[in-house]
Amino acid sequence: MRGSLAAAYAWLDERFDLGALVEFARHKRVPVHRGSVFYYAGGVTAFLFLLQVGTGILLLMYYRVGTDASYESVRYITTKVPFGWLMRSVHSWGANLMVLFVLLHMLSVLFMKAYRKPRELTWLTGCALLGLSMAFGFSGYLLPWNELAYFATKVGTDIVGQVPLVGHWLLRLVRGGDEVTGATLSRFFGLHVAILPALLTSLMGVHLLFVQTQGMAGADRAKKTMAFFPNFLLRDAIFWLVVLNAVCALAVFFPWELGKKADALASAPTGIKPEWYFLSQYQFLKVLPGRIGPVAGELVGIAVIGAAGLVFALVPFWERLVPEGRRDRAVELFGWVSLAVLGAMTAWGYLS
Repeated sequence: MRGSLAAAYAWLDERFDLGALVEFARHKRVPVHRGSVFYYAGGVTAFLFLLQVGTGILLLMYYRVGTDASYESVRYITTKVPFGWLMRSVHSWGANLMVLFVLLHMLSVLFMKAYRKPRELTWLTGCALLGLSMAFGFSGYLLPWNELAYFATKVGTDIVGQVPLVGHWLLRLVRGGDEVTGATLSRFFGLHVAILPALLTSLMGVHLLFVQTQGMAGADRAKKTMAFFPNFLLRDAIFWLVVLNAVCALAVFFPWELGKKADALASAPTGIKPEWYFLSQYQFLKVLPGRIGPVAGELVGIAVIGAAGLVFALVPFWERLVPEGRRDRAVELFGWVSLAVLGAMTAWGYLS
C-alpha cells in the first residue's frame, strides 16, 4: 500500500512538481502561543463552506423552484428521500455554524491585531467574506417557501426599501417586484446557488492567497513555532472532524423543521424573528421610535448600522489616528464594547 502511494506521488510530482509545494508548506511556520487555537477558526470556516457546497449539491438534485413546487420538493426531501432530512439539517446547521466561525475568526484577528500593516487587504477581504456568508444565510432562508421564511424575508426586504433615493429601486431589484412572490424566490435561488458561491469562492481564493503570501501574523516574533505541514494541517483536520461531529449531532437531535407552507394572504405569525446573526440589527430597528425628529426611525437605524459596519471594516486605518501608546487599548475597548452590544441586543431580541 505504501509503495503504491509513493509511486502515485512520484507520478504526480513528475508532472506537477508537488515537491516544491510540499517544501513550501514545510518551511511555512505557524506561531504557537496561548491564542494560537483561534488560528483554526479560518480553516474550520473553509471546511464548513465545502460542507455547504457538498450538501447543497445533494439537495439541488431534488429541489424545484416555484411557489407551488419549492415547499413540496423540500417536504419530499425530508420525508421520502433516504437521509434527505439529515442532509437538509446538516446544510441548515452548517450555514449557522459557518457564520459563527467567520465571526470568531474576525474577532480573533481584531483582538490579536493581525489586521495591521501589511495585512489591511486581508482584513478587508475577511469583512467581505463575513457579509457574503450572511447573505448566503438570508438568500437560502426563503428557498423552502414556508410561512416563517416568507414573512421574515418580507420584513428583511422592507428594510432595504427605506434606503434614501434608491430604496424603492433596490426593493424591486431584490424582490423582482413590489411584493415577495415567485419572482423573489427565483432571484434568491439564483443568488444562493450561482452568484454568491462564485463570489465567495473567488474572494476566498484571494483571501487565502494574501494569507499564504504574508504568512501568519506574529510568526516572525513568536518564540515558539510549528511547521504548517504536517503539524498545523493535522491539527486543523482534527478540528474539522470535531466540527463535523457537532453538526451531525445537531442535525440528528435537533432536525430543522419545515413548518407550514407560505400563504401571502395569511397574517404574519406572532413572534417572527430572523436568524440569530441578524437578530441584533432587527432588535435595534424594532426599539427605535417611528420618527426621530424629521427623519424616519428605521432610516436612522439603517444609517447607524451601516456606520458601525464601516467603522469595523476600517479598523486598520482609523487606529493609526490614535496615539501609538494607546492603540492596543483603544482597539481592545472597541472590540469588547462591540461584542457586548451585539450580545446584549441579540439576547434582548431572542427573549422579547
